[in-house]
Parts: sequence; structure tokens; C-alpha cells
Amino acid sequence: MVDGHRRIADRRRFLTFLASSPLLALSASGAWSALVESAQAAESDGPTRALIASTNDALNVFDFELVARQKLPPAHYGYLATGVDDDATLLANRTGFSKIQIRARRLVDVSRIDTSTELFGTTWKTPIVLAPVGSQKAFHADGEMASARAAGGRGHLQILSTGTTTSVENVTSAWRGPIWYQLYPTDTWRITQALVKRAERAGCPVLVLTVDLPFGRNTETEVRFRQSDTRQCASCHQPGWAGYFRRKPMFDGLDLTGVSMAAPGLTWEVVRRLRDITKLKLVLKGIETREDAELAVRHGVDGIIVSNHGGRAQEGGRGTIECLPEVVDGVQGKLPVLIDGGFRRGTDIFKALALGARGICIGRPYIWGLAAFGQAGVDKVLDILTRELVLMMRHAGTTSVGKIDRSFITTSAR
Repeated sequence: MVDGHRRIADRRRFLTFLASSPLLALSASGAWSALVESAQAAESDGPTRALIASTNDALNVFDFELVARQKLPPAHYGYLATGVDDDATLLANRTGFSKIQIRARRLVDVSRIDTSTELFGTTWKTPIVLAPVGSQKAFHADGEMASARAAGGRGHLQILSTGTTTSVENVTSAWRGPIWYQLYPTDTWRITQALVKRAERAGCPVLVLTVDLPFGRNTETEVRFRQSDTRQCASCHQPGWAGYFRRKPMFDGLDLTGVSMAAPGLTWEVVRRLRDITKLKLVLKGIETREDAELAVRHGVDGIIVSNHGGRAQEGGRGTIECLPEVVDGVQGKLPVLIDGGFRRGTDIFKALALGARGICIGRPYIWGLAAFGQAGVDKVLDILTRELVLMMRHAGTTSVGKIDRSFITTSAR
């Protein structure tokens, strides 16, 4: 009987895994989705998930993905949903959380909960950060402005992508305060310098250098979606880097002759040169190992974001939550560590905090909200995740983010 219950539980976990998997995206006809939905219905005594009509109907952040998929053109949704190769790393970002369990403490007064976290002398209301996501006007007409108004209105840190479809100046104005700026260095140093100086003038206190995508990627899921899109896209998407730069205001006014976003020559020497040209705090985004964390400390970096680009850079097959402990151990408390990749629940956030992260960056969830309902969708996604985090902190007996440590978790080899 025990074995029977275990088989049922394992099957339900597998079906839940499939339901959230980008493999659903591989069938434009929806046959795969229908297969999984029918299997879920057979395994469940409850109703199947339905499209929500407003933000008030959302129970969790996954509710927004269904609406986003319905509203977005196939190519745009594919760009958002894709991983690389077989999407194994994208999936590992989610399944990694199942290997960590929470050790809840009891009989603690949890009537007051403090979710605040401090980064470089600034205290934020929660550790939930809006990760840099480019091309946000592809998901909603208000794009980065809607995300900034939501983040600023709720006191969440926002990191703006080099690939933004709204200028850093306008986003800063919408946030009503300083934001961090994410840098793709390009292959041309004078362009890199120009981007850094513009971020400085806009008042950005922190520069986030992405180091995990030096040259190309194999986004098969995106390509499959694009192939199913019957729209004429040539007017917006002209070929080559020239077409890309034309839609990105951070490159306005620059001589982009021969410039490429690919940067195969990105090394620690580029990190050193950046330190020499700016007084902004420098954070490296894309570190996954103890060795690179130790090198980051040695090179005078100010912070690290553990990231695999949301599973959309290289197919390493390891979730960021699995990389986090060795990176935290590598820095030995000398600089703050943030993380992104697969965060969908307050429990996910709690686990990362327990492993030593100071900030948790979300990407797809707030873009689902943006695509579904504009700023109101981003607002609701942030509210849901904050509410779930507070609830988990109360259940675990932790009254502040600073009190969450490794004693509150245990790991298994599932």
C-alpha cells in the first residue's frame, strides 16, 4: 500500500512538472498541452486551471502565464518561454527547489514580520528584485514603464536591461528613484564606455555586468514558436545587429558601424577595465561556481548574481538554487550574493534566503503579469510573491529576513 501511494505521488509530481514545462510550447497544435491536461484531470479531484479575467482572480503567479500565452503573438511568447537546446537547464531551475525542504520552528511570536533587506547601504522593503528583461514592449505597449511604476510604487529594486525598449532616463523617472543598470558589454569598448557613462548620468548606483552569454545560444523553443507565427514581422525585426540596435534606445546617437552584441573576448580583463572607468558598484551576473566567486572577490567586484540566464544561455543542466551554496561559500561573506532562475513561489524565495542570498531576482513571472494586465499584472505578481514569502516566514518561525539561515532547510537527493 505504501508503494502504491508512493507511485501515485511520484506520478502527480511528474504531471505537475510537465504542466509547468516549456515542452508544452513545442506543439503549436496544443496536442501536448491537451495530453497533460487530460492526465492531470484524471489524477485530480479538483477543477483544472482556467484563464483568469482580472488580477483579482489570480491565486498564484502561474495564473498570469496562461493569460500571457493567450494574448501574446507566438513569436513573442516563444522568446519569453524559451530555454536552450532541450530546455533542460530551464527545467532544472524549477526542479532544483524540490531537493530542498524547510525545517519549520514552532512557538515563535510571528505577529510582526520584517521582509526588508540591505544592499550597498540601501534598505529595500523586500528581497524580491525585478531582474533585467529586455524588449518589454514586445509584451505590453507600456513595457518597462509599467514595470518601473509597479516596482517603484512597492519599493522593489529594479534592474534595467541594456536591451530595454525604454530609455534609462524614462524608466528612472517612472520608478521615481535610482535603479540598477545591466550591461551587455558588446564587442566594442567605446560603446561599452558610452553605455556605462549614460547609466552614471541617469543616477544608477550599480552596474550589473552579464557574463554568461558571451557568444550566441541555441533557443530551439523560440524558433519553433516563431515558425508558427503567421504575422509579417519584417518591419519591426530587420536582420542583423543593425536591426536590433534600431529598436533599443540605449544605443541612440552612437556610431554602431560594425558593432555586435556578441562579446567572445569577455574576460576578467574587461572587469578590471570597467573598475577603472566607473565608480559605480560592479556586480557580476552569471556566476555559478565557487572558483569564479573567489575570482570575483580577488578582482574587487562588489556583488554577484548567481544566474544561468533563466536557462537560456547554455545547457549546463544545473539549477541556480543548486549553484548558490558553493558561490556563497566562495565569497565568504565579503560581498552580497543575489540569485535568479525559476523563482515562482514564496517558498522558493525562502529557500534561497536560507542558503545565503540577499536578493532574489524574478524575470518571467513579472513579465507574465505585464503581458496579461500591464502594470496591474506586475503589481499583483509582486504582491502574491511577497504575501507567500511572509506566510512562509511565519510558518517557519522567522521574524525577519536576516534570521533566515541554513538551519531552516535540509536537502535530499530526489
